Amino acid sequence: MNTVLRATDSAEFLGLVPSLAGFTPRQSIVLLPFQHSRAHGAMRIDLPHDDVELDDYVDTAIGLLSQVSGTDAVAVVVYTDEAPQHTPDGVVLPSSVVVDELLGLSEDLGMHIVDALCVTPEGWASYLHDEPVLHPIAEIPAPASIPGLADVAGDQDSGTALPAVDLAEKERVGRALLEISDLLAHDHVDLRDAVRSNPQAIAAAVVLEDLPVFFEDLLDSPENLPPFATAALLWCFDRPRLRDVALLQWATDLPTGERTMLAQLAYAERGTAVPDELGEIFLGRGPRPDVDRLRVALTIARGAAARAPRASRPAPLTAAAWLSWALGRSSHAAHYLRLVSEIDPGYSLACLIGSMINAALLPQWSFQRGEAVEK
Repeated sequence: MNTVLRATDSAEFLGLVPSLAGFTPRQSIVLLPFQHSRAHGAMRIDLPHDDVELDDYVDTAIGLLSQVSGTDAVAVVVYTDEAPQHTPDGVVLPSSVVVDELLGLSEDLGMHIVDALCVTPEGWASYLHDEPVLHPIAEIPAPASIPGLADVAGDQDSGTALPAVDLAEKERVGRALLEISDLLAHDHVDLRDAVRSNPQAIAAAVVLEDLPVFFEDLLDSPENLPPFATAALLWCFDRPRLRDVALLQWATDLPTGERTMLAQLAYAERGTAVPDELGEIFLGRGPRPDVDRLRVALTIARGAAARAPRASRPAPLTAAAWLSWALGRSSHAAHYLRLVSEIDPGYSLACLIGSMINAALLPQWSFQRGEAVEK
């Protein structure tokens, strides 16, 4: 069920944008697709750099906007640290040229312009006025509260820092990973003997016996996983086929994880192609995943990355990048990919996700309608 928020003027509308975006944008342009008088969600892009071709930038931005079904109108909001220019002829707002191009292309495509606003350190104003007037920032109401939505006071980069983990915890996970890796390095393991000789091998036994159930159980306690549970997850993440099972299952459900596991085994044993429908999920196509499920999975991946030995960190960081991308948080995904590149610049999945982000490829479910605002 949608939550409907209403704005009666531009100031109130600005108070709703962070709630629609999920954060308070900074150095950004936010595009809000409307259908009639109602907007559903918000799309954020970085302000263009000096070396960016303006036509390409505008075409990409409006191209993304056009993918939201039913869009017939648009609002544009610029958040910038740049101050307006005060000239004898009046106020000149930052990014006026790019906004003019965005609005022009939108109109060419038959879209109505709902509003075009600029938020600067000195105040906010409208691009639609021939002589813009700066209004105090204090006129913008505090972000509207939406049930189930986290605090939106931070900007688009907030929340990317990995959890703080002490050295002792990292060492426990590292030792557990060595023990699990040593145990699973043998082709034939009597799990009953392993458990009797080393109770910690229970974690490895769980991983061997039913991976989808293991991945599903992690969702019940995503924070502060025991060292051997974290180590078992890291062992799986280091194996691309098992990592992909976890990601697709977390984006869907346990039955899909089980089907993915069987498909991966069939590919490994007989070369049987993995069904296209599973690959489509990985590319962000299909029904919108359960957002809460993705968020919990992201907590798990971030925690594993924080506790992992350096050599094992690219895998959970890349998992965190994909989960962030699946949530529509390309800025967060790019941050985790930068951390991966510092350790292993050629990590294959990280390179793939990076290429999707660079091509402005977002999950199709990102363009499905969510929270609504009326104006």
